[in-house]
Amino acid sequence: MNPLLCGLAANPALTAELVDRLIGLADADLDDELARRDDLTRAQAITLASRDESNGVRLAYEGALTAAGVDPTAQPRIALALLDEGVGDPAWARLLAASEAVELRERLAACPGLPPDVVETLAVDPDVRVVAELALWAGPDMAARLATHPHAEVRRAAALNEATPPEALAALVAGEDLPPVRHCLVCDREETPFTHRPDCPRLDCDLRPGASCDGSHESTVLDILRAALENPATPADAVAAFADHPSTLLRWAVAARPGLPPQAYARLAVDPTPGARADLAANPAIDDTLVRALADDTSPDVRRALAHNPRVPLDVLAELAATTRIGTTPLPRIASATAAEVEELARSPHAAVRMLPARRRDLPAGVRDALADDPDAKVVSAVAAHPGLSEARLHAMVDRHGVQVLTGAAANPDATPAFLERVARHRPPVRKALRAIAQHPRATAPALLPCLADERARPLAAGHPALPPTVVVGLLSDPADPVAEAAAANPSLPLAVMHELTRRPWPTGRRGDGPG
Repeated sequence: MNPLLCGLAANPALTAELVDRLIGLADADLDDELARRDDLTRAQAITLASRDESNGVRLAYEGALTAAGVDPTAQPRIALALLDEGVGDPAWARLLAASEAVELRERLAACPGLPPDVVETLAVDPDVRVVAELALWAGPDMAARLATHPHAEVRRAAALNEATPPEALAALVAGEDLPPVRHCLVCDREETPFTHRPDCPRLDCDLRPGASCDGSHESTVLDILRAALENPATPADAVAAFADHPSTLLRWAVAARPGLPPQAYARLAVDPTPGARADLAANPAIDDTLVRALADDTSPDVRRALAHNPRVPLDVLAELAATTRIGTTPLPRIASATAAEVEELARSPHAAVRMLPARRRDLPAGVRDALADDPDAKVVSAVAAHPGLSEARLHAMVDRHGVQVLTGAAANPDATPAFLERVARHRPPVRKALRAIAQHPRATAPALLPCLADERARPLAAGHPALPPTVVVGLLSDPADPVAEAAAANPSLPLAVMHELTRRPWPTGRRGDGPG
């Protein structure tokens, strides 16, 4: 790969003339980069698609190609992408349904809005992979029909399909009033009884780990049940019966389902599998009694999941914050907290509780500023990136807590150039803060130049448009390819240098010396 030309191909300041010139180099790496641009002309997109079908697929999904410029025989994957987007020619579907390539028919089966005759053709395809793919995406009538298919893999796909009618899903769960399953992927390929090793050494084997068949297609039948239990369209009463099933996987599948009777949730609350209890804890359908019981669960995974339950009471959440590592992901219950609840949390005597609202980014100004003035560095670090903090308050936060809040403060969208320059001059350097500065839209050259001394911040800073053009040009010859590529992609790169880069006669796939 030529990092300079690839970087240039991604440069947003590239002119149409230079895009044409790079397309004219007919380099695969450049084509990949150019196909990601959002300013290609239709002619440029057609040229790129004609040279690499993968790029054509990307361009089709991004709306840069239309049916008028595509030959479904020569470019079937692009035609499939357009069909998937609903802008392909229906005649293509009939052509592709008759293709000898299984992978094309399989991909076609996933496309929406296919003509009815094409759907019927795919439903009786000789390759079960095609029929299974159709079952996964089909509308209600066809999905219900394929839920009774003699091949277990097709039934499994229908069990996953949320368009499959509830009565068909209930029948799959009960196993009643259905013709027997006659085949599965295991017995299609192996002499039974057979169990697929999880560490199978065969490179061409695509059986699922642990897949087995002794004539009863047992592993795929279990997969069918699990898929149907996890499908939100399956009737709740059919699912509830599995809350105490001997299979851990099936009980686990039930734990996340809403709308079950309280008795089913109560049985799952004492399930021996922590993962099942964790999924139950995150389920917004459980009642207050179970929530409080699960808050005392011995597993930290269960308590952490409960903290992410959108209906967990705030007093329970406060207890969890004090005893469990919840992480930095914003919690749904905190996101939905009322203004009064946010103020109450922010006044908590416990820093771990005050950190919960501090991670929000829509706090009232008074609450935001109070948390920024908090005596606990962790609380201040959590609120440091909140929009609206004044320059004076950001400086005061750093004065009080130093390196503990530098990174969050440097990421604040309202950080001023002067503040970012202060952070960049901090000694010793704070590497994460430098990376935040290198990506900050308000960073200036004095703030960015120190970032170039850090290995991980250097390529980020090299692409920042506020970096002086002379510095950007110098970075084109950096020994680290990511830095040179980022510099070539920098919109501040002088246009004359862009022209020179496209004219240099270096070999494809290698980088020559950058312009002096």
